[in-house]
Amino acid sequence: MHLKFLGTGTSQGVPFIGCTDPVCLSENPKDKRLRSSVIITTNAGNKILIDCGPDFRQQMLNNSEDRVDAVLITHEHNDHVIGMDDLRPLIFKMKKEMPIYCKERTATEIKKRFPYAFAKDKYPGAPSFEMNILENKPFTLLDVEVTPIEVTHYYIDIFGYKFGNLAYITDASKISDQEKEKLKNLDFLIINCLRREKEHLSHFILPQVLDLVKELQPKQTYLTHISHQFGFHQDAYDELPAHIQPAFDGMEIIF
Repeated sequence: MHLKFLGTGTSQGVPFIGCTDPVCLSENPKDKRLRSSVIITTNAGNKILIDCGPDFRQQMLNNSEDRVDAVLITHEHNDHVIGMDDLRPLIFKMKKEMPIYCKERTATEIKKRFPYAFAKDKYPGAPSFEMNILENKPFTLLDVEVTPIEVTHYYIDIFGYKFGNLAYITDASKISDQEKEKLKNLDFLIINCLRREKEHLSHFILPQVLDLVKELQPKQTYLTHISHQFGFHQDAYDELPAHIQPAFDGMEIIF
């Protein structure tokens, strides 16, 4: 399978509006981070999107992607769902509802934000979503098995997702011992890492990630959901060990 990072930034992106921090002013393309999202291409050629934030349209155009067969949503915060209206051209191309997979709480919030997508009599041009409610157990999506990973994001439980030997987790601040069992000895762990110092109430920071990697022992770890406070991409690349590296927009993994 194949994973592409569509975005690796925080809820405001990097740079964010009005920021004069040197990282936000950097000319290195790897320091420019759209909101966090990935697209997975399965061995059968199906396209699975994880999260659909406000940068979705630009992310698809930037990466010459023109298809999504299903969408996994980690949670209902706007930087992960508010771009769902931009699924419209793909829905029209498919000529069927877009399958969305998420927690029941998340589905309820999506319906509140996009009520017109669920109206009995839709106006012309409205999107149409097929909501599928997930529980914390493995399921088959298209041609792959997906294992939800329940993590804590401040005070809410949200999902990360595991595909074979790769797990994608964003917006986590705690992972229970039970869920950690699903994450041991992976080939690839993708995990949120907001910044290097100063603990955050809803996101891991670098020392916590380093402890987690030591415990879980993945072969390779990539950091995502990165803020400008993490510093320059190149500095992190040079300073961190080879098996723990910051991801960047457009980066690809074969797994």
